[in-house]
Amino acid sequence: MYLCKVKMPNIVPDMKKRKLLGMTLDELKVAATEVGLPGYAAKQMAEWVYGKRVRSIDEMTNLSLKGRSALAEHYEIGCMLPSDVQQSTDGTAKYLFPTESGQLVECVFIPDGERATLCVSSQVGCRMGCRFCMTGRQGFGGNLSVTDILNQVYSVPGSERLTNIVFMGQGEPLDNLDAVLKATQLLTDANGWAWSPKRITVSSVGMKKGLERFLEESECHLAISLHNPFPDERLLMMPAEKAYGLTDMIALLSKQDWSHQRRLSFEYIVFGGLNDSERHARELVRLLSPIECRVNLIRFHEIPDSPFKGASEEKMVWLRDYLTQHGVTTTIRASRGQDIFAACGLLHSKVKSET
Repeated sequence: MYLCKVKMPNIVPDMKKRKLLGMTLDELKVAATEVGLPGYAAKQMAEWVYGKRVRSIDEMTNLSLKGRSALAEHYEIGCMLPSDVQQSTDGTAKYLFPTESGQLVECVFIPDGERATLCVSSQVGCRMGCRFCMTGRQGFGGNLSVTDILNQVYSVPGSERLTNIVFMGQGEPLDNLDAVLKATQLLTDANGWAWSPKRITVSSVGMKKGLERFLEESECHLAISLHNPFPDERLLMMPAEKAYGLTDMIALLSKQDWSHQRRLSFEYIVFGGLNDSERHARELVRLLSPIECRVNLIRFHEIPDSPFKGASEEKMVWLRDYLTQHGVTTTIRASRGQDIFAACGLLHSKVKSET
């Protein structure tokens, strides 16, 4: 196994200065007028930050020297380079980013031919406590700011190659909903990155209030972490089931119009002897066939001291074929970056942060 681990230089942010990265056009107008720049300078600033991805205010050369100097007294871009990278044998790269709070968080760059996906984090750790997840074992270290979230996109090497972003890294995105919604707004806004919402997927265990807001305020794709179609069994794996129940979640999702503009998918980690029986398959069909959706089957990546085991390849294929033949479009997601603990459920930055 070949593992490349590289230390990378960094820009140390000034905590007293406010960050331009993460500001909307209206907020940039306020920043411009505060330092004596004309209102139209906000559009120029947005182009420098989101279009050209500059790393310092000095690079904003169509602003006057006096204006740049005044802006730099109170503001900075807010970008920070990753402090570490691990390279997988399959081309996947896992990056460790510092946050505004002084902690660390991981994100994963996944190249695949002409596609390149970035799996971003929304929290340091996670408070959902899923028993099969390394991030859940880490515990909750705090919410990421909008700047922290966007910095993963802004500063990851190869960012210009990105075709897709998935909020499937550390944390529960709907548990940090304000920051996630603002980040996706800037990713899709004409004065931000101007991406199509179809290029962004937000994952969730199904927090009801957050889910209602997300469905109302965002056009990005949604992925639900399901993992078991029976609420009592799901509760044993995912403590969040107690507060954010499967029954209510499915009822809410059934009311939505899942057109071609937005896709709904269900993530289903397959555990050997636990959720891979015909009984589970039948219940999945009953539960999901009335909804326009797809299922992504995910291999369980074993973690230390875990009672869970992955299902066999034969069982994965059987489950995929059973669901598809019964009207639920199902695929098996390719595992990437397992040798560097970058695959689904393996992100964990607590030890690195303490170090």
